[in-house]
Amino acid sequence: MSGYISLRRNYSRAPAPGFSLIELMIAMLLGLIVIAGVFSVFLAGQQTYRTNSALGDIQDSSRIAFEMVARDVRDAGLTACGNKNRIANVLNNKDTAWYANWANALHGYEGTDPAVTTGTGEGQRVTGTDSVQVLSAGGMGLSVADTPSGPAANFKLNESTNDLQSGDMIIVCDPDHAAMVQITKQNNSNVVLVHNTGNTVSPGNCSKGLGFPTICDSNANGNPYTFSKNSQIAKLTGSDWYIGNNPANGRSLYRVVLVTNAAGAVSTTAQEMIRNVTDMQIKYLQPPSAAFVPADQVTDWSIVNAVQIELTVESTSQSAGTDAKPLSRTFASTTTVRNRVL
Repeated sequence: MSGYISLRRNYSRAPAPGFSLIELMIAMLLGLIVIAGVFSVFLAGQQTYRTNSALGDIQDSSRIAFEMVARDVRDAGLTACGNKNRIANVLNNKDTAWYANWANALHGYEGTDPAVTTGTGEGQRVTGTDSVQVLSAGGMGLSVADTPSGPAANFKLNESTNDLQSGDMIIVCDPDHAAMVQITKQNNSNVVLVHNTGNTVSPGNCSKGLGFPTICDSNANGNPYTFSKNSQIAKLTGSDWYIGNNPANGRSLYRVVLVTNAAGAVSTTAQEMIRNVTDMQIKYLQPPSAAFVPADQVTDWSIVNAVQIELTVESTSQSAGTDAKPLSRTFASTTTVRNRVL
């Protein structure tokens, strides 16, 4: 009897009510709000990461760019012997080629630069950007073992191996002066560098004599001078820094360098160094003035002793900014010319 009563009680209990349509819609709306909030936080975190990564990329690029340019600028006009203005130059193109004119060991340009073409082509300089040329003696670390007497034009080296070849332009120096000359023949068997006149290499030498001051005469002996034992020899380094059009339809920091081909002819080639450097503006300090000025206001390049470089660098990511564009930052750095600062 009790089981029967219990069964009747279960059947008489009312069914549990469900969610209404309004309640379901409210729950879905609240869920969507929560999901949207989570997604918004995710997007904000992703954008923050992208921005910070882009800033790090920009800072790395600018740091490397400044260091590379500054390394050349610091050594402008520097010889292994610190001879400053006592430079003999027997190169045939010393009055026409930028890389052969030691008087312009440091020279900046706002307009036309003789080392590079301005235009829209790949590797060409971008209009409105500055450029700077630098000449110095590289760190070859070679030295003279013996110099023959008389008109023979050669040096025997102390070192048994070296990276020089026929056509390379070198700077040889001792405490008295330095001389710029082109190697006309390099003999690996007896480690001799010949610097004769003639047309075996280009541009060639106007004289065998390397004395100071330079004399280019018809008999080609010029101003004789014998560089003593252990005089220093280094390869001439010529560079031109500028902003050029890169292969990716963007801009990069470029460096023009000297190259020697198998025939012994010297030419220049442009190398892309740092991508996404979009602008370079340069000012120079010419004593006794205490103000940095643009290149077109410099009157004597031989006494410029500091260079102020301003670089604008973009991020590699093209959507790192809040406006879905690349980030862009401008940095400035000042470099002194080492051998012109007392």
